[in-house]
Amino acid sequence: MKYYEVNFIISNAATNGDKPDDSQMATARDIVAALAGEAGFESFEDTDNGINGYVQAELYDKDLLESMLETFPMPDLHVEYTVAEAEDKDWNACWEEEGYEPIVIENRCVIHDMHHPVPQDLHPEIDIVIDARQAFGTGTHETTQMVASALMNTDLKGKRVLDCGCGTGILSLVAAKCGAAQILAYDIDEWSVENTKHNCKLNEVDNVDALLGDVNVLSHVSGVFDVVVANINRNILLADMPHYKDVMSVDSILILSGFYVEDGMKIAEEAGLFGMRLIKTASINNWCMLAFLIDNNSNHTL
Repeated sequence: MKYYEVNFIISNAATNGDKPDDSQMATARDIVAALAGEAGFESFEDTDNGINGYVQAELYDKDLLESMLETFPMPDLHVEYTVAEAEDKDWNACWEEEGYEPIVIENRCVIHDMHHPVPQDLHPEIDIVIDARQAFGTGTHETTQMVASALMNTDLKGKRVLDCGCGTGILSLVAAKCGAAQILAYDIDEWSVENTKHNCKLNEVDNVDALLGDVNVLSHVSGVFDVVVANINRNILLADMPHYKDVMSVDSILILSGFYVEDGMKIAEEAGLFGMRLIKTASINNWCMLAFLIDNNSNHTL
């Protein structure tokens, strides 16, 4: 999958382009990441002069990005950027080489890499090992942890689960280990699909089917799902909402994340149009998770 690497350079307009102080720079980076996230960017890393953002080439919208940067709320600072094709490399090379400390969720679930075993003082109900190969998603992000927690607190025994934008397959694995009978996962990134299959084998999980494609793969899927999870950016969630509803039935649950708290109202309003009732919210570091139930009294039809 082709990605663009966008280098955002943040400077002090009032002092002829000097670098902002550390406090201003930290705030500015957060704002740039939030704005770029609205334009489809998936990942960010700090640089000396600002921040780098990574976006799938087919999702890159220059006009949308520029219009968002025009509203940059720090008038004393100036943001400019350059765009280049990202190097075709393993995005998680640093994880593969160095690993990362195990991620513990509610003291019930531990997500760890091949280099770090489960800490001896923990006896988790769910033990997931991840070998991240050219796919975003190691379990460290707040959105992944919130959705995983929501799945762990949902009765999944015997249920059918849909994982939209599966990445490395973490959420599919959580669902499987929480008793789901069948999980269908899909992602537009072929490396993610292969990595999901690989991680399922590592975890001896055999009830996950991973498909390559976007939400349109659902047109070839029969039946409905009891639980649908989607940890994707806001714009894709809004666009794909009717497709999610199409494969859900009364009492099905939709768990969404990948957006900021300030976008939660817009997401909830859109879900409400499709007869979905908000049943749970969570947030960590301004990232938001919302869970919905298709209301038995809904008269909405597509």
